[in-house]
Amino acid sequence: MGDPNGIGPEILARCLVDEDVLRRVDLIPVGAPAVLAHYIGQDNALSGAGDRVPAYQIEAVEADPEFQLAPGRADSRAGKLAMDSVARAITLCLEGRVDAMTTCPISKEVIARAGFDVPGHTEFIAEKTASPDVLMMMVSGNLRVGLVTAHLPLRDVPSHISEERVARAIRLMAASLRSDFDMERPRIAVLGLNPHAGDGGVLGSEEGAIIVPTMKRLTHVAELSGPYPADGFFGSGGWKRVDGVVAMYHDQGLGPFKALSFGKGVNFSAGLPIVRTSPDHGTGFDIAGTGRADAASLKAALLLAADIAERRKGRPG
Repeated sequence: MGDPNGIGPEILARCLVDEDVLRRVDLIPVGAPAVLAHYIGQDNALSGAGDRVPAYQIEAVEADPEFQLAPGRADSRAGKLAMDSVARAITLCLEGRVDAMTTCPISKEVIARAGFDVPGHTEFIAEKTASPDVLMMMVSGNLRVGLVTAHLPLRDVPSHISEERVARAIRLMAASLRSDFDMERPRIAVLGLNPHAGDGGVLGSEEGAIIVPTMKRLTHVAELSGPYPADGFFGSGGWKRVDGVVAMYHDQGLGPFKALSFGKGVNFSAGLPIVRTSPDHGTGFDIAGTGRADAASLKAALLLAADIAERRKGRPG
């Protein structure tokens, strides 16, 4: 359910009565039952809906006895409940009791207050599944963006751009495009680090010294092109001519992605032994509990999780 004081439980409640979702997915909410019950009762579209609210099976996670639901409040007890729920969902996946997991938003600040020393969901799930190589991939239709570096301060990005890390991102994206998206010979565009992709070394040397040599070594992995200047690549619609895009850092890839996905983007963790997706937005503390949250991204995340789980099981998506 994500942070119970965020919009996660609210948008989950909406998905419980979404016919497009229910035709594809048997939903098992994971978290505190009282939290979900609150949102089902609060939402005018759900309260009193009778048969339209399914008799769902909930995987109950116990909250701190002193926790009180307070939409919009950053509360360490809410953070602990959110992460305990993620841990329970991971267990369900690893035990084979479910086919996939979709995580509603958490607050990095709040989980840090709760004592979790991880930057976010992806790193926590990677640790719990003993997965050293995971790629954060954003997906919206045919637009797929993976990141060489993710949750790093911008000042630290250049020192983390290495042949090893760029190669890792390309390999993980290529492998996922083949196994999870059914592409035999994926086409991957690689972005440069610097403005104008370094402009021949005038604006930076990472393209010539690191990115280009790495791409030359990996031509057998995928059909690679680039490195491209990020602004021109997205501005000209270059992403429409490839199956995936490898960006060097968080905002370089996610800024254009969110502008192009129109609120229906999905965060997919490539490289895990389990299927994990998430909506591409945050906790929305400023609108939590108001009924204004949009469930479109969570719906897309649930449906993508179903598609990938079916492909991994050898059935058509």
